[in-house]
Amino acid sequence: MKTDPNLEETHEPAGHLWRADDYAVDNPNSPRINATILSLVRNEEVDGMVTSMRDLERTWNHKFNYPWTFFNDKPFNEEFKTKTRAETRAPCYYEVIPKEHWAVPNWINHDLVRESGKILADEGAQYGNMISYHQMCRWNSGMFYHHPALKNIRYYWRVEPKVHFFCDVDYDVFRYMQDHNKTYGFTINLYDDPKTMPFLWPETMRFTEAHPEHLKPDTDTARPWLEDKKRRPEHNEKANGYSTCHFWSNFEIADMEFWRSRAYEDYFNHLDRAGGFFYERWGDAPVHSIALGLFEDKSKIHWFRDIGYQHIPYFNCPNSPKCTGCKKGMFTDGEDFLYKEDCRPNWFKYVGKG
Repeated sequence: MKTDPNLEETHEPAGHLWRADDYAVDNPNSPRINATILSLVRNEEVDGMVTSMRDLERTWNHKFNYPWTFFNDKPFNEEFKTKTRAETRAPCYYEVIPKEHWAVPNWINHDLVRESGKILADEGAQYGNMISYHQMCRWNSGMFYHHPALKNIRYYWRVEPKVHFFCDVDYDVFRYMQDHNKTYGFTINLYDDPKTMPFLWPETMRFTEAHPEHLKPDTDTARPWLEDKKRRPEHNEKANGYSTCHFWSNFEIADMEFWRSRAYEDYFNHLDRAGGFFYERWGDAPVHSIALGLFEDKSKIHWFRDIGYQHIPYFNCPNSPKCTGCKKGMFTDGEDFLYKEDCRPNWFKYVGKG
């Protein structure tokens, strides 16, 4: 990529946008739709969660007052509730994940999990030997949207602790997704570590061979982005046909109707039974990205280039007067080798900048 598109002047998305009129938190007739800000977070992460909330409330949600929904595999304590409620005028909901959604499934061989976790750790795979991380990836991949608290919710904005938002966003992003028929929105697009998922793509191919009815025509999808082997051929080789490009899902604005669709549910259940969430380290980011790249029209995936965002060590930094504290065009403030992890050039090449 010769120049970062974020160096270009950045504007709001084209088309009709809903402004912050009539969005008072106590207005029962507000234009708010069935959507929430969603966080999977532990009690001990409350200060990092407050940092994230403070940024998003300042840049966006104090204008639109969408609710916050927090999830934990244990009950939230009063300190967490008190500190988070103090950051927003919007409703806050505190939900416990059902044990059956979080537990390691009964078809998983625990001896094999321990053995494979040790191998991943020895190979230097981050979190490879941490069982709770595997549980988290599985929950974020295919369980969260089944939680009863989200039964009547369609759209969500995922926010994690210790992230930062830099730009004033003056339109309702959920309304934008709905009105413009968007399924998924991202900011950062990366390569993943191929040693964490050598059999994810082969297992995906087994699924698509058995269920060709779920595939969209390749010309309509981002499949070339998933299969590229020119830019980092060693990744494609080690991941057995998968480029490892993925949307970094610590930021995602999405329509849960896609995850609830027959195509995605069939796909997730196939992967779940294959065991790779525990025998390897399949993350929700590649799982979501592969599904979107195969089963959804690429025109329904949106780069929120106007939303300044950081999750250490990567940034999305637009060139906009609405942004402060973020150097335009910055991808990382870390070591130079991190620049090779940027997969946006492939996205722009195969899909575009929309």
